[in-house]
Amino acid sequence: MGLMDKLRGEFIDIIEWTDDSRDTIVWRFPRYDNEIKMGAQLVVRESQTAVFVNEGQIADSFTPGTYTLETQNLPILSKLKGWKYGFESPWKAEVYFVNTRLFTDMKWGTQNPVIVRDAEFGMVRLRAFGAYAMRVTDAAKMLRELVGTDPQFRTEEVQEYLRQMIVGRLGSALATAGVPMLDLASQQQQIGQRIAGVLSEDLSNVGITIPTFIIENISVPPEVEAALDKRTQIGVVGDLDAYTKFQTANAIEDAAQNPGGGGEGIGIGLGMAVGNRMAQQLNPQQPAAPAPAGAPAPPPLPAAAQWFVGVDGQQQGPFDTATLAGRVASGGLTADTLVWKTGMPQWAAARDVPEVAALLASAPPPLPPQG
Repeated sequence: MGLMDKLRGEFIDIIEWTDDSRDTIVWRFPRYDNEIKMGAQLVVRESQTAVFVNEGQIADSFTPGTYTLETQNLPILSKLKGWKYGFESPWKAEVYFVNTRLFTDMKWGTQNPVIVRDAEFGMVRLRAFGAYAMRVTDAAKMLRELVGTDPQFRTEEVQEYLRQMIVGRLGSALATAGVPMLDLASQQQQIGQRIAGVLSEDLSNVGITIPTFIIENISVPPEVEAALDKRTQIGVVGDLDAYTKFQTANAIEDAAQNPGGGGEGIGIGLGMAVGNRMAQQLNPQQPAAPAPAGAPAPPPLPAAAQWFVGVDGQQQGPFDTATLAGRVASGGLTADTLVWKTGMPQWAAARDVPEVAALLASAPPPLPPQG
């Protein structure tokens, strides 16, 4: 600082701050070991608060307006300085201007995913980002807790601290919202309002409030997005059987346009499968018609007769009627052969049993001897 600045600083008449930045929260009025004259003019513009600090202790604060600095409007500073009966000499004090306007377009985002439990998908990792707005509501708390002796306190110095608080509250807000993952997009505004209220309550001890909190996007990992896309495709297709037929028809068409290639065999196989399916649809097997209710059931088929034959004093059998006819044809059963079946009182010659005699009559006679 040059000699002229030093001389100019020794005769401060107007104390003011015209903010030419968009990110300065607190600005300290510069001085070169200068003294503020009693009767100097203090200009506090809209969205500003001026705070006087005496030897590290916060004294008086001023809201927007123009003030003439006298012992009457500096009660705390007068008490600290011991001005009991007025004071006209120059005095030293630090003046901090605190910007109380709304700081907008402050960004936030999750560096690491937040794990929440979803009723439909189980454990899900979510990422989110957005913006928020902040405002200083208590200049004295702001100076005590965050600024200290910093001559120019900017938003970048507090933004990381706020981001960490946001991420810390985001997981619990999503977990306690009771909203399914697929419905989070429709509830982003309500969740943002809830987080803004929680953050404002937590930041009240440093003199900051969060009036607006915006969630721009909540996303899931790429593999979960791919699974959701596949699920959406299935939902759009609807009837999987119809979709399979459509895909098969497209495959056959592609194979037909590539004769002699590897797709020819695929096309033939798919064509046979489709042909079989169409044949089944055109000629469906009709199930047997059920018997009408109340109709009597048919009687069971009679059991085949079991015959026994006596040959050379030996019992042979049992034989059914067809087997007896074969023995007649081969000459193994003649009219004199003894036969018996269940229900007959005793053995009888074949000619005397009508059922067997009918078989004998149907058998051709023996061939005449050859000359």
